[in-house]
Amino acid sequence: MARKKVGILLSGRGSNMMALVQAAQANDSPYAIALVASDKLEAPGIAWAAAQGLSVFTQSPKGMAKSDYEALIDAALRDAGVEIIALAGYMRLLSDAFVARWRGRIINIHPSLLPKYKGLDTHARAIAAGDAVAGCSVHIVTEELDGGAVLGQAEVPILPGDTADSLADRVLAAEHRLYPRILAEFATQ
Repeated sequence: MARKKVGILLSGRGSNMMALVQAAQANDSPYAIALVASDKLEAPGIAWAAAQGLSVFTQSPKGMAKSDYEALIDAALRDAGVEIIALAGYMRLLSDAFVARWRGRIINIHPSLLPKYKGLDTHARAIAAGDAVAGCSVHIVTEELDGGAVLGQAEVPILPGDTADSLADRVLAAEHRLYPRILAEFATQ
């Protein structure tokens, strides 16, 4: 079975990327990591990926037009033979043009039960709303922020006394279980 080539975009420590990489090492994984890329030259996730022997690409967007920056990322992904892009804590909004070039082939993990709490500060918003559960969603990336079709979700209870940080820790653990499973399913389509 030919494995689908995945490119991962991240901006920080890369814990979701690490979960995807670990799952890709299984003999029966339907995907392989072809490239890990970041907009942050010093992103801890990039250092970890390089130490694992993965191909990495970094480019700071500072001082560049968004279209020029995205053209460099796009070229790196295509040069690596990437078929699917997995966003893993990538904190830059992708342009409509970039999303259109990769339509239906970009997925993202988001720390809420979409369509609730698109954007940032999801845990604090769920607690403030008095929700009984929070969680995470893997979705197709479209031009609408966190608006694409949801491919899978995991619920996490909101406990009495939870803070945004304590809830974030439990949601992140759920992300690490959910994202590799959904990427594997997506790669077999």
